[in-house]
Amino acid sequence: MAPTINERIFRKLERVIGELSDIPAYMKFEAHGFMDLGVDKLYGDEESITIALSHYFKQNGDMVPDPDMEVRIYPQMKMAEALTYQDSFGYQQVYLTPSQVNLKAKKDLNAFLNHWLSNIIEQGFERSGGNDDEL
Repeated sequence: MAPTINERIFRKLERVIGELSDIPAYMKFEAHGFMDLGVDKLYGDEESITIALSHYFKQNGDMVPDPDMEVRIYPQMKMAEALTYQDSFGYQQVYLTPSQVNLKAKKDLNAFLNHWLSNIIEQGFERSGGNDDEL
């Protein structure tokens, strides 16, 4: 049986980040010629970990995330899903309330995240010096 999009996203996150059950508070990844990639751990419990995944560029002296996504990882299930997406044009979220799901956003954001992670892997992003131990 072919892996689901959530399983493919999990595998790609593993390739980029490494062990997904023990993510530090912050990691930075770099690839020559591309905007830096930041990973911030936002929340974690026994069932899931929520991270922010963002490319950063400098504008008027400020670091601006674009795009910026929140992703929930389920390490025991080996699955991950997009929760939110934000860029300079707008904001989208999958779960409008705990019981209300925007199915179009769920499909679109997971498809975007899957494609974005493929690009990140192809572009050769590697972890650099930025992590929570250095803050």
